[in-house]
Amino acid sequence: MKTNKNDPKKSEIVDGYTIKYHANGATIWSKGKIINDQPEGYWEWYRLDGTIKRSGAFEKGEPVGEWTTYDKEGNVYKVTKK
Repeated sequence: MKTNKNDPKKSEIVDGYTIKYHANGATIWSKGKIINDQPEGYWEWYRLDGTIKRSGAFEKGEPVGEWTTYDKEGNVYKVTKK
């Protein structure tokens, strides 16, 4: 069965963290806490190969502070302020 990229991602909650998976259902796409149906605190996003792609924090669902984008080797590529 082919997965449409608009389909909801497979997810689970582990130790209070919501973990969402890429369409393959095996590789983590994102990880962080959801409080009152909104992202809260520190979150990370990953590429299909498992390397970190981006990280940043939310406050009541809004991005705040420094957000970091990483290159394919996991090195800091750029940092932006929200």
